[in-house]
Amino acid sequence: MAALTARVFRLESVLEGKSNATCDPPAQRVVAPEAPRQPLSAPPPIPAAVPSPIFASQHDDAPPVEQASLESRIGSHWLNRIGITAVLIGVSYFLKFAFDNNWIGAGGRVAIGLLAGIAVVVWSERFRGHGYKVFSYSLKAVGIGVLYLSLWASFQLYHLIPSGVAFTAMLAVTAATAALALAQHAEILAAFALSGAFLTPVLLSTGVNREFELFGYVAILDAATLALVRFKPWRRLLLGSFVGTLVLYVGWYAEYYTRPQLAITITFTTLFFAIFAIAPLLASAGSSPGSVPQLVLIFALVNAVTYFLQVYAMYESVDKTATAWFALALAAVYIGLSRMAAPRYGEAAQEAIRLMHLGLAVALMTVAIPIRLDAHWITIGWLIEAGFLLWLANRIKSDLLNAFAITALALGVVRLIVFDNFNTTTLLFNTRMMTFAVAIAVLGGVVWVASHREDDIGHTAAAVAGVALNILALTALSREVSDYYARQMAGATSTPTYWNPADYTRMHGVQIARDFTYSSLWMAYGAMLMIVGFWRRSAFIRWQALALIAFTIGKVFVYDVSELDRGYRIVSFIVLGMLLLAISFVYQRDWLKLSKSTTRDAGAKQL
Repeated sequence: MAALTARVFRLESVLEGKSNATCDPPAQRVVAPEAPRQPLSAPPPIPAAVPSPIFASQHDDAPPVEQASLESRIGSHWLNRIGITAVLIGVSYFLKFAFDNNWIGAGGRVAIGLLAGIAVVVWSERFRGHGYKVFSYSLKAVGIGVLYLSLWASFQLYHLIPSGVAFTAMLAVTAATAALALAQHAEILAAFALSGAFLTPVLLSTGVNREFELFGYVAILDAATLALVRFKPWRRLLLGSFVGTLVLYVGWYAEYYTRPQLAITITFTTLFFAIFAIAPLLASAGSSPGSVPQLVLIFALVNAVTYFLQVYAMYESVDKTATAWFALALAAVYIGLSRMAAPRYGEAAQEAIRLMHLGLAVALMTVAIPIRLDAHWITIGWLIEAGFLLWLANRIKSDLLNAFAITALALGVVRLIVFDNFNTTTLLFNTRMMTFAVAIAVLGGVVWVASHREDDIGHTAAAVAGVALNILALTALSREVSDYYARQMAGATSTPTYWNPADYTRMHGVQIARDFTYSSLWMAYGAMLMIVGFWRRSAFIRWQALALIAFTIGKVFVYDVSELDRGYRIVSFIVLGMLLLAISFVYQRDWLKLSKSTTRDAGAKQL
């Protein structure tokens, strides 16, 4: 009270404009305060709750809100669950004791369970009416669970009713729970109903393969869940339905699936996939229509991966080609889904769903290539995919497709350089040069598209793709030289069974010719780059040419001098010298007016 009185005194002093606003009141005034005066303006709001004197004396400005919240949670939630568990354990021990002593027969046990379950559900409504919703839902969970267990016992343990009657009774419990969920707008009750519905086939299983009945029932449950989340913001039910469907499917597949059931299994698997694939487009947006919950996007991704793996597992040993075509067909489905809008979401959310579907389509196309193709054809497939995505991205102006195109291109180039092995027998006109030509063509497309963009990302992409193009071209030509002379060396050995000094002389001559060819190739490529750089007025291309020529100069002066014969050495130096003189003459004549542009740039910098 003393602290609060002091604070009120200071606030009134400030409002009245007194000079001693920051001065504390005398001690006797704090002890016996006068009646508070009416401030000039509206008084500050009165706090909702005044802390007790104990807390006020120790923590005037920070009441223990977090401690009170934790205490409330422990008392209202944790003790509630522990109490319910304790009651159930006690009752179960009593019932077990009664059953063991044959006090109650089989029919009486089931009747007690059913009556107890119904009584607990009805009793829970009393607590809900008084505002104890959490406690009420906990009691409903107990009552519903007792009902399911009683019906299971009546069929599996005591054989009192046939499977059809038990199934109908369990459906009635599920329907009643779902009706309560809709009437009370309680998602937790809907989750109880869904859990009981998916547990029903497990509880009533007889060990007989009834695929059509099981999956037909599951499909109805999934469709009902989709219809429910269409009008209610209970998106988590989709995840529960998906998990329940997957668990039942995997359990059935591991136990009963055989090859003759392929057609009907594929049909139901596709039906499940279709229900969950359209869920992101139909689910209610809830209270945030402008954003897409991460659960929706993750759910769509998991659904696609699961469906593909299911079909792949069934068709892998049947027809590899059909599996690849299936992946492409599924990619086409997701392309179609990407063109469909989700009217219940905002524009940003619709764009996120569209990009997610488009990304799945590209991923499926990428996976289909190694499934169907082999060896270097996988590389060619990825490169062609990159070219197609690049063309499509340029048409629809999509940066996401550009990113996918670069990814597919990177996969193809890395596989081409690192993993592909080619056994060539002809020069230039072989599968390796064809594969390199496809990669170079796609890189050329990247350079062309990126160079027409006006942002920094486009310029950087064009530069990187241009360097990669030249490196690939040099690598391809150098490997052709290497393979050609490798065949020459193999033919230079006359007697493979023993050593012949004449073979060494012939092989050494082939090595010298190979090294000279490397130098000639690199000089010629550097000259070609320099010509293109002058023609296109591109300093970037000319710098690449200068770098390659500098590397060739190092090779000629360091390696060729010591290794090549006199004739090759003379030709190397003469050709290199003439090339350097020609380039120097072009620069000295300043045909491109480089000196003027340099002077102009320097003047601009000084200004």
